[in-house]
Amino acid sequence: MEDEAAGSVEWLEPYAGFTYQAETIEVSAAYQADKLGTCGLDPGIFGGQIDPSFFIGLAIQAGIKSGISAEGNVNMLQNIQQHRPARLDEPLTVSGRITAVNPVPRGRTVHTSVTFSDGAGLPVITATRISLKPDPAKVGVRGAGDRPAPLVTDAGELRLCERYQLTPERVKAYSSEGNSIHYEQAAAEQAGFRAPLIGGGMGVHYLMAELWQQPPQTFAMDIYFRRPIFWDEMIQVGRMAPDANTRVLALLKPDAKVGTELSVNL
Repeated sequence: MEDEAAGSVEWLEPYAGFTYQAETIEVSAAYQADKLGTCGLDPGIFGGQIDPSFFIGLAIQAGIKSGISAEGNVNMLQNIQQHRPARLDEPLTVSGRITAVNPVPRGRTVHTSVTFSDGAGLPVITATRISLKPDPAKVGVRGAGDRPAPLVTDAGELRLCERYQLTPERVKAYSSEGNSIHYEQAAAEQAGFRAPLIGGGMGVHYLMAELWQQPPQTFAMDIYFRRPIFWDEMIQVGRMAPDANTRVLALLKPDAKVGTELSVNL
């Protein structure tokens, strides 16, 4: 897999029913090792499997390659369904489409669904996403549509796990081209943020590393991006006491507020 720059792409306005161009991609062992190492994580955690977090960015890149800009977009909700583990260096066919575009006070929400299939045409990973496409004329306006209720209502109930110090150098090294709010101060400020924020997929790596202490083979996972996590913050992983079939993890900001939540149904 390679990072894709916007280059000379002619951007299209997103609309419901827009279909992405099909392509075949691979996530190499070297790429995964480099990106997870940049995050401060041991790539050996995942063995020969692809960390499912990568499919967040891969689905975004599929849209970019088809002419749908990600510039300034903010992740709100991501679902990942793993039908079986995806293997490093395995060719996967990408297909996707925009399922809805809805107006909200801050701009528009764009709903997408992307499937990664194996050589037999069977789905391996399905990634669906809701992102906010802010209107530049509405910086400071609040309101991005209905938000699901929080999974974690009291951070004190979490068992605290690993902590990680983010740095601008680390976040820039991880980020791919296509959304400069992750690597340019001016772009982040123009979007209404005090500093660049990490991409959703980068934050999910830290949660996935904790989940992979007991690696699941198949699952359906909902990821909620509650608050922006900035490129200079100290973050910490927390997890709720598990029940029979569900695991809940959270990525905490320095003030102990939840930045990202993850609920996985095994």
